[in-house]
Amino acid sequence: MAQDWMVLQLPGNSGTELGITTGLQFLPVLLLSPYAGVVADRFPKRRLLQVTQATMALASLALGLIAVLGVAQTWHVYLIAFLFGIGSAFDAPARQSFVSEMVGQEDLTNAVGLNSASFNAARILGPALAGLMIGALGGGVRATGWVILINAVSYVAVIAQLERMNTTLLNTPELRARTPGMLLEGVRYIRSQPKMILILVMVFFAGTFGMNFQITSALMATEVFGKGAGEFGILGSAMAVGSLTGALMAARRVRIRLRLLVLAALGFGVAEIVAGLLPSYLAFALFSPVIGFCTLTLLNSANATMQLESDPALRGRVMALYMTIVMGGTPLGSPIIGWIGQHLGARWSLFIGGALTIVGVLLALAVYARLRGGARSVLHAVEPAGSLFPRVWDNQAVARARRQSGEQALGSGTDIPLDETVSSGSR
Repeated sequence: MAQDWMVLQLPGNSGTELGITTGLQFLPVLLLSPYAGVVADRFPKRRLLQVTQATMALASLALGLIAVLGVAQTWHVYLIAFLFGIGSAFDAPARQSFVSEMVGQEDLTNAVGLNSASFNAARILGPALAGLMIGALGGGVRATGWVILINAVSYVAVIAQLERMNTTLLNTPELRARTPGMLLEGVRYIRSQPKMILILVMVFFAGTFGMNFQITSALMATEVFGKGAGEFGILGSAMAVGSLTGALMAARRVRIRLRLLVLAALGFGVAEIVAGLLPSYLAFALFSPVIGFCTLTLLNSANATMQLESDPALRGRVMALYMTIVMGGTPLGSPIIGWIGQHLGARWSLFIGGALTIVGVLLALAVYARLRGGARSVLHAVEPAGSLFPRVWDNQAVARARRQSGEQALGSGTDIPLDETVSSGSR
């Protein structure tokens, strides 16, 4: 919030400079996240997080100082935003995969949900608090600089808390020495996991064509309903309320079924189409939490499933590639959705984004069925929950086949097909 306001306060700047700043901040995430996953698997994540947090703190400190001293120029912001993005690119995979080291498999879904809850609570309160502080300090570039300096100091709390951790309680996997082809090893591993392929295809379509809320909400607020910046901000907070609700519900789940992932993705696509049909701003604002809820449920479930299903030695690379897919589609999809909104109308940006998300779900299910060997896998992925515990199907047939081939019933290391339930005991 403060960085965006600062860009707009510098002489001669407009939305173009703001877009460049945002692009430069997220460009390193897109380019460096796969390699950052390799780094996360090679080094202790707790120390790596301290380094990345310190890097982002120094970038914020530099930006705040030049603003307070009155020497800030647009190119300064570009450079610092890019450096901040480098820290973020290495921070995200390490932070995501570190969650499972702190809590273990049995509590991972709860931890991911609580992490998302805190993030969305901050997303509701943070921008409002920053706006109040900037206004109270005068509203100019120097006022914004003081807010950015406060942000820089806040990183000390994270670094200190990481230092206070009892490392003997961490579930730290064995670190990998540097070997050629570590990144390709992560790619090959994901390609061998049908469940991960299903998730990546779904989140790619949803993230690329559906989750362009800054564009779609802005177009609906201004062009369709004739509202201003304040009403546009309300839509963001309303969506965050839904996201927070979804995060709190996710924190209560013990396990995640693929059925939940598929239905959340389909629900998100349908919700976008419904939102495009709503006749008034009030109806659109009241419906926005539904979109936020579906979005958060999909992303939370996908995140937790990728972590639970991944080999601990490869988890950093798996999460890095997952985040590259989720975030990497945004630079591709945003111009397309923006062009649709400009030439066909704002409502069509929602219609087409939602429809392409549904197409992505159907494609993901088709790929999953092909990899798993038939439509029955899809039926098991979306079947209603019949039990609180994983249900083993055809287990006796598998055991008989192994006995006939001279293998031990459970000794060959081959996975027994399970009902598609993700839990600490499903592997």
